[in-house]
Amino acid sequence: MEPFKDPEFKNNVILTATESLTMESRPARPKYARNKNVLCVGGSGSGKTRYFIKPNLLQMHSSYVVTDPKGELIADTGRALYKNGYEIKVFNTINFKKSMHYNPFQYIHSEKDILKLVTALISNTKGEGTGNDPFWEKAETLLYTALIGYIYYEAPQEEKNFNTMIEFINAYEVREDDEDFKNAVDRMFDRLKKKDPNHFAVRQYAKFKLAAGKTAKSILVSCGARLAPFDISELREITAYDELELDTLGDRKTALFLIMSDNDPTFNFLIAMVYTQLFNLLCEKADDVYHGRLPVHVRCLIDEAANIGKIPNLEKLVATIRSREISACLVLQTRSQLKAIYKDHADTIVGNMDSQLFLGGSEPTTLKDLSAALGKETIDTYNTGETRGRDENHSLNYNKLGKDLMSIDELAVMDGNKCILQLRGVRPFLSDKYDLTKHPNYFLTSDADSRNYFDIGKFLNDESKLNKEDVYDVVDADAVCDDEDE
Repeated sequence: MEPFKDPEFKNNVILTATESLTMESRPARPKYARNKNVLCVGGSGSGKTRYFIKPNLLQMHSSYVVTDPKGELIADTGRALYKNGYEIKVFNTINFKKSMHYNPFQYIHSEKDILKLVTALISNTKGEGTGNDPFWEKAETLLYTALIGYIYYEAPQEEKNFNTMIEFINAYEVREDDEDFKNAVDRMFDRLKKKDPNHFAVRQYAKFKLAAGKTAKSILVSCGARLAPFDISELREITAYDELELDTLGDRKTALFLIMSDNDPTFNFLIAMVYTQLFNLLCEKADDVYHGRLPVHVRCLIDEAANIGKIPNLEKLVATIRSREISACLVLQTRSQLKAIYKDHADTIVGNMDSQLFLGGSEPTTLKDLSAALGKETIDTYNTGETRGRDENHSLNYNKLGKDLMSIDELAVMDGNKCILQLRGVRPFLSDKYDLTKHPNYFLTSDADSRNYFDIGKFLNDESKLNKEDVYDVVDADAVCDDEDE
């Protein structure tokens, strides 16, 4: 493992107690280059957070985007990051009052961004009973694309958000017995068509209007069901404007915590939208601004990756983000969770993870795949024989046989302190899990001292924080004042 490590401990990705991987994407000897994508699999209680996510957060060599079920990670490590110069961002889908604002419309810069946003919305808000007919989703896609296109190009800045789109859908009226009826939205697009017949939104809306009255009404009902979460006033308020600044994570050291519920998936589609836009924004910025590589590496520690929803084109992203100084660490309870969401693309995603870490578990599919991937070892066997009769004979035979390095039943009862690391091109390691208390920055966490607890509410409500939109008087503190009273 030695050629893959960095001599400086702080410049590594921590994998086990004895194995780590350098963050240098272009080492002196190219044959030792590995991407920083990690697949971490471990059943409930195996220590995915304590033994993998927390130690890597405390390395503090990159910007971090962390999925944080229940908000425990930011409470434990937020102060450590803040004291070391990190800008802290938090998007909380459990308690909107303890969250910064996130407006997906803020990151739309072209027509292709509109299509990506709609794809992410459709992929992660499928309701029950939608059936297998793709017609309804395609029809909804046309309407969403048209409305978002209109909002992006025509609406004032303060109205470029989901609130406006919901108002458009609420104002949409269909009369089955009158195909020529024009509602407020129809008239709005008619005016835009007169001004610009080739407008992107007009073209999309014209395709949607091919649906007959009764069909259009059914499409609107489907839209209403899909966008039901936006009827909650708190959600509409939190998406009214943006404070996350997703496109700046590669510019300076930032820690973005995405707090989500691990038992209620209602608002998890917002987390998937954040990741979708994040990957696209950072890749574009790396190419357009920084000549292909971000100045600060961005590590996405995606805990409970199976619960956030589907990130569109993830199988392509994990293959291309490496060169742009971005990496993704998928943390799952079982491998079958990945297959359930990404279907045939699951193997492609796993194939682009140079490091795979197994912390323990009992799910049969995971154990079977791992046992097969570990390969076999050679063992020596010998058999003895004895024949009794008039003459007594003895025999002794030696053989070499192949045996699974670890069988399924051996993996199922693996010691709780052990883990298995597979690094591309290297024999697998059976190692101890990393001891969080041994990390040099452990003393800064609330695990070590409860006084280090990071209070999200207090942090967000701190009136001393400066806002970029506010106007301030600037005073030269070094100036000498003649009046002693002043």
